[in-house]
Amino acid sequence: MAGLSLKVTARSRKGLKGLPPSVELPADATIDDAKIAIAKAARVSDYNRIGIFDPVSKKTLKDRKSLLRDQPEVVKHGELLVKDLANQEIPETGPQIGWRLVYFIEYLGPLLFHPFFFSVRKQLYPAVYPLLKDVVPAPATRTGELSFAQRAAFAMIALHFAKRELETLFLHKFSANTMPFAYVFRNSFFYWTFAGLLGALELYAPFSPAALVAPTPVNDCVVYLGIVLYAFGELANFDVHYYLAHLRKPGETARKLPRGHGFGLVTCPNYMFEILAWVGVIIVTRSPTLLVFITVGSYFMYTWGWGKEKAYRSQFGDKYKKKRYVILPGLL
Repeated sequence: MAGLSLKVTARSRKGLKGLPPSVELPADATIDDAKIAIAKAARVSDYNRIGIFDPVSKKTLKDRKSLLRDQPEVVKHGELLVKDLANQEIPETGPQIGWRLVYFIEYLGPLLFHPFFFSVRKQLYPAVYPLLKDVVPAPATRTGELSFAQRAAFAMIALHFAKRELETLFLHKFSANTMPFAYVFRNSFFYWTFAGLLGALELYAPFSPAALVAPTPVNDCVVYLGIVLYAFGELANFDVHYYLAHLRKPGETARKLPRGHGFGLVTCPNYMFEILAWVGVIIVTRSPTLLVFITVGSYFMYTWGWGKEKAYRSQFGDKYKKKRYVILPGLL
C-alpha cells in the first residue's frame, strides 16, 4: 500500500518555525507518527507539543493511536493542520512530566499522611490537646487506642488509594503523554491537603467524630453499612475501569460506545461508584474534612462528566442515547 504524502499547514499565525511544507508517512502511520515526524522536521524537542487538527472541522485529533488513513477529511484534502501547543492560552512550555507519573504522585499523598498520623497519634494529640481543648470535644480515650470506626477508616482509605495507584500503573491508558511539570503541584494539592494532611490529622485524633462513635450495636451496624457501601463502590468502580481499559481490542483504533456496567444509568458510572465508595467512608468516619473533599471532588467529576457527555453526543450523533444525568441518577 502506498504511503501518505500530506501537506502541513499552520493552524494559527503564530505557527511553528521551520514547519515542513509536507510530510511523507507510511500507509499505517498514526496521529502520533505524524506528530513525531513534524516535530523532527521543525526541530521541536518534545513531539507532545505538536497539535494536529482536522483540516475541515478544525477539531483536534485526540486519539494518538488512530490511523491517519481512517481520518476521512485528512485523506480527502491531503492536509494536516498543525499548531504549536506552547502558544495556547495555557502555556505548555517548560519541563514536561508523564501523565501516569502525575497521577501516581497525586494519590501518593494520602498513602503517606495516613500511616504517619496513625503511627504518631499517641505522641501528637496529647501534646496539642491542651491548645485545642476549648474548641474540640473531650477525648474519647487518653491511651491512643482507636475506635472501630477509626480502624475501619484507616483500612478503607489505604485500600482506596493503593487501588488507585495500581490502576494508574497497570490499567489506565492516557490519551496524552505529558503535561508541564509545574502542574504536578496544582493537581496534587487537593489530594495531599484534604484527603491526606487534613483528613488524616482529623481522623486519628481522640476527639474526632470517628473516635467519639460509641461502641453500641446501632453504631456498629452503621459502620458496617458504610463498609458494605464502600466495598460495593470500589469493586464496581474497578469493574468500570477494567471494562474501559479493554473496550477496544488490540489493534483497534476506532472509538467505541461503552455499554452496560452502569453506562445505561449515567454517562460516567466510574464517578458514580467512586462517590458511593466515599459516601461509605463518610458514614463510617462522620468526617467533615472528608465530606468537603468528596463534595468538591464531585463538582469536578460533574464537570468532567458533562464534557464526556458532550463528546459522546458530538462524536456518535444518533447512535448515542443522550443522558440527562452524568454521575448520579436523578441528581447530577
